[in-house]
Amino acid sequence: MVQSSVGISTLPLHGGHAPRWLATRMRALSVELFGLLHDEVGPRGIVERLSDPHWFQALSCVLAYDWHSSGTTTVVCGILKGVLTREEHGVALAGGKGTKSRRTPGELENLAGEFGLDPGPLVYASRMSAKVDSAAVQDGYRLYHHTFLLSRDDWGVVQQGMNPQARLARRYQWHGPRADFVEEPHTGILGEASHPRVLDMTHPASRGSRRISVDLVNDGIAHLRRAAAQAALGADQRTLGDYTGEAPEMPPVRLDMPRHVDWEALRRAYDVQPRGYAELLAQPGVGPAAVRALALVSDLLYGEPPSWRDPVRYTFAFGGKDGVPHPVNRKRMDEATLWLRGAIEDSRRQNPGRQDALRRLEGLLPHEANV
Repeated sequence: MVQSSVGISTLPLHGGHAPRWLATRMRALSVELFGLLHDEVGPRGIVERLSDPHWFQALSCVLAYDWHSSGTTTVVCGILKGVLTREEHGVALAGGKGTKSRRTPGELENLAGEFGLDPGPLVYASRMSAKVDSAAVQDGYRLYHHTFLLSRDDWGVVQQGMNPQARLARRYQWHGPRADFVEEPHTGILGEASHPRVLDMTHPASRGSRRISVDLVNDGIAHLRRAAAQAALGADQRTLGDYTGEAPEMPPVRLDMPRHVDWEALRRAYDVQPRGYAELLAQPGVGPAAVRALALVSDLLYGEPPSWRDPVRYTFAFGGKDGVPHPVNRKRMDEATLWLRGAIEDSRRQNPGRQDALRRLEGLLPHEANV
């Protein structure tokens, strides 16, 4: 079982593309790495590891992509989408960066057919993971990348948001077995900065706010609008020092009702009578403004505040493309690819020399990288 500990990885927002010489080597090395990994842990083990933010980060560094770059997510996922196949690894990827992310539902339907799976739960998981990270976790990062990892009996999500003003990126990762879409669904959230005021409806401290939010919607739109107006009045009457959140060290901030709430979406949600917060969040049109408005009403009128604590939670083998901490050693990267290829061939021939081959691979690395 791969587990993540809480930590912070720096992900500045970088533009540009991976140079051709590096992308070619990343792809070649990935073929050998994942051939070996498939033999060792199988399809489910591959999905589990790629869903782990720190394992994913280490992989990107082994592939010589900067550990501190936003491209860590987009380029590595793009490389792996072309490398991993159902036939060879029992794993396939859907989605990607920008417009490719919007193709995820259609790609999942096709992949589900290949795997012999029902596409409905997979498309739901894809949409809900994106909904949670854009509406239930309001941290100022707009999603622009979404990759769905799929094997026959497992799934994961790697998605990323950007904050252009801060010039930072933030990666959100999910693993199917632990993703309930409501409370602490992530394997981890990686980013450089921890912001002082982030609405996190997935935090355990937000349970009461989630429950009241559902009750408010199920009570009816007229009642809800009156409650929202009353809450907005109450918020306006507070001083900056009155609303300090759950942590005393947080700076005092006045919380105002969102100016534009899709009341028609909440009316449709009332007709559905959602049985829980996940079902409420899944309703079309229930976005960040509605989530924030319900959280405000829950706090100011019913004494159930949400969490305002930011949920954001290195290694080099060959160097980084920007020369940090040192330029990519192309010769060593090519040699490592060849050694891994030999190790896989040895393994498939059930040759006991496989472990010796991997130890020789370790010897290729600079001494300081092996400390």
